[in-house]
Amino acid sequence: MKRFLSDTGVLFTRLMRHIVRSPDTIITTAAMPIAIMLLFVYVFGGATNTGSVPYVTYTLPGILLITVASGIAYTAMRLFEDMSGGIFERFQTMPISRTAFMWSHVLTSIVANVVSLILVIGLALVIGFRTGASAGRWLAVIGIMLLFTLALTWVAVVAGLAAKSVDGATAFSYPLIFLPFISSAFVPTATMPGPVRWFAQYQPVTSIVNTLRNLFLGTPVSGDIWTALGWCVAILVVFAIIARLLIHRRTA
Repeated sequence: MKRFLSDTGVLFTRLMRHIVRSPDTIITTAAMPIAIMLLFVYVFGGATNTGSVPYVTYTLPGILLITVASGIAYTAMRLFEDMSGGIFERFQTMPISRTAFMWSHVLTSIVANVVSLILVIGLALVIGFRTGASAGRWLAVIGIMLLFTLALTWVAVVAGLAAKSVDGATAFSYPLIFLPFISSAFVPTATMPGPVRWFAQYQPVTSIVNTLRNLFLGTPVSGDIWTALGWCVAILVVFAIIARLLIHRRTA
C-alpha cells in the first residue's frame, strides 16, 4: 500500500504539471457548459415554465453534469497519449504499480473537473443562481458530484485504453454530453412525447439531476437519491473492472 500511494503521488504530480502548463484544457472544459448555460438561461429560459424556481437554478444541475462529461474527454486523451507515446512501456520497465498508473489519471481528472465545476457555479451565482441549501445539503451535492465524476472518469479510462486513435479516445464523451438534453435537466419530462418521456424518466441523468435540484432547493429528495447513487456506483464498478482487465491485457 505504501508503494502504491507513493507511485500514485509521483505520477499524479507529473500529470498535474501537464495541466498547469496547459490551463487552456480546464478553460475549454468549462467554456462549453458555460455557453450552454447562458444560451438556455437568456434565450430559452423565458419560454420554459419552472414555476417559482429561477431557470438558472432549475438548469444548473444539468450544466454541472455536462461539465463533467466534457472534462473527462481530456482524461481519455491524456491516457491514450501515454499508452501510444511510449511512456507507458517505459513505466513497465520500472518498479511502478500498474494500478497507480491508472489511479494517477483518475485523481487528475477529479481535480481538473472540480476546478471546472467551481468556475461554472461561480458564473451561475453571478447570473442569479441562489440556494437556501444547508451545509449538510451542500456536502451531499459535493459527494454526489465527486461520485459521478469518479464513475465517468473510469468510463474515460476504458476509452483511453481501448481507443485506436486520439479522436476515438475523446469521441465517447459526445453521447454523455448529449444525454442531459434528454432528461429533466432543462425541461420537465412531463412535457415530452411518450417514448421520449419514458426514456428521459428512467435514464441515469434524470435521477441525478432531480436529486441535485432538490438539494439546492431544500425540498425532499425522495427516492431519487438512491437511484442516483445506484447508477453512479454501478457505472463505477463495471468500468473499473473493465479498465483493470484492459490494463492487464496490455501488460500481459
